[in-house]
Amino acid sequence: MELKVWIDGHLVPQNDAKISVYDHGLLYGDGVFEGIRQYNGRIFEKEAHLKRFWNSAQAIRLPMPYTADQLGKALDETCKANGFEDCYIRMVVTRGIGTLGISPANCKRASVFIIADKIQMYDKELYTRGMAIITASTIRSHPNSLSPRIKSLNYLNNILAKWEALDAGVPEAVMLNHLGYVCECTGDNIFIVKDGELLTPSEESGILVGITRQVVIDLAQAAGIPLRQGNLTRYDLYTADECFLTGTGAEVVPVTKIDNREINNGVVGPITKKIMEAFHQKVRAG
Repeated sequence: MELKVWIDGHLVPQNDAKISVYDHGLLYGDGVFEGIRQYNGRIFEKEAHLKRFWNSAQAIRLPMPYTADQLGKALDETCKANGFEDCYIRMVVTRGIGTLGISPANCKRASVFIIADKIQMYDKELYTRGMAIITASTIRSHPNSLSPRIKSLNYLNNILAKWEALDAGVPEAVMLNHLGYVCECTGDNIFIVKDGELLTPSEESGILVGITRQVVIDLAQAAGIPLRQGNLTRYDLYTADECFLTGTGAEVVPVTKIDNREINNGVVGPITKKIMEAFHQKVRAG
């Protein structure tokens, strides 16, 4: 079955879903996006994703051509048109069609499109035995160059770090910030466990504040697991008792090796398992 894509108020076959080569989202990466999941016919953390999408657009002075309510209905419409109960959704707003000049003032109207499709970020076996990751030499962009809270279309920084992971034969890489502290991975947030306490980089570290990250924080607090946000170093990663990553596509995936150093003797730890199970229960409950 050919998928349907929602683009500027219309559902069109995926092969007909096109944007202009003069769109500034293509020419300059001028736009923002959200990755969203649907489980059991319900869009997960829908309001949180819409809020971040809206805030990202506002932060780059991109006038949204639709209301939040209209976008929420468009998400539902796209999933329904494709017959999905469980899927991944990509919602994008670009600056729109302009000229070859960089000025955003030449773009008269923003363009929004929504794609619903299947996604598999990592091999299923990694969720059982854990994954190996590395730390990348490519650092996270300085927060004074672009706020890390803006989920922009310009992902080249992350892509270069992702190449380092792939070249090392692993699926993911940790990125440090400009001060050398652990920030996040190329597409996921990172948590470690040390002496029974859950630790994760704070917002001030320069992370993209993940929706799944916040869900995990809430689940940990509900389960009575001590949690602290702050600066982490590579040493903290290397000496951690457990480690896992979180993201919309990845969900919660355990890490058992970092830079060829085994975590918990290469075995997924008990707190990681507890968080994974709590997350899956929340997802199933809708």
